[in-house]
Amino acid sequence: MMQHADPSQVEGLMRFFKTGPGQYGYGDKFLGIKVPVTRDVVKACWKDVGFTELEECVTSQYHEVRLAALLTLVDVFSHNKKNPALQKQCVDFYLSHTAYINNWDLVDLSCYPLIGTWLLDKDRSLLYDLARNGKTIWEQRIGMVSTMQFIRHGQTADTYAIAEILLYHKHDLIQKAVGWLLREAGKRNADELRLWLEPRAHTMPRTALRYAIEKFPETERRDWLTH
Repeated sequence: MMQHADPSQVEGLMRFFKTGPGQYGYGDKFLGIKVPVTRDVVKACWKDVGFTELEECVTSQYHEVRLAALLTLVDVFSHNKKNPALQKQCVDFYLSHTAYINNWDLVDLSCYPLIGTWLLDKDRSLLYDLARNGKTIWEQRIGMVSTMQFIRHGQTADTYAIAEILLYHKHDLIQKAVGWLLREAGKRNADELRLWLEPRAHTMPRTALRYAIEKFPETERRDWLTH
């Protein structure tokens, strides 16, 4: 990863991920590495990486190195379906390092292929606890976005239930996550989404609503926004 550092990209990435004073990514440091390059590095080396190296990388001061660690963890998890003990070790490692999963891309690129997949055939109270009691907005976002994997398997109940928990959250990054996952659930069944929105649209944050109805026809979107 260090060999791919590109100083010319650092300033733009710092702006994009809101690292200024008072912003959600304040203090984060970047190497200037784009995601496709990070994925190439992970693809080349994930088989040779153990939890000692993952510990070193996920706690790095550099955003892209933390992302590489998370993507590696996902690869180790997804390639060991016949080794549930190792998969659980991956999940436990992830959940014990959420302090370093501290921006929306780090959450969104890792949580549902790992946590969401792990919980497909298990009790999902973990996600409800993260949504209700997460120490950071990132833990709460993990609770919401992890349900993407359920949606992809035709299961939307948890998405709606966790969206209910987070519906009036004040941070726009949670509102966007709620709206995004509602929209994804609506792709499976638009009428189910409409029924869920009907009693809530007039009070829910406009950001979440706009995201949720993004795939509706334009005239219908206007009607929802004037609820």
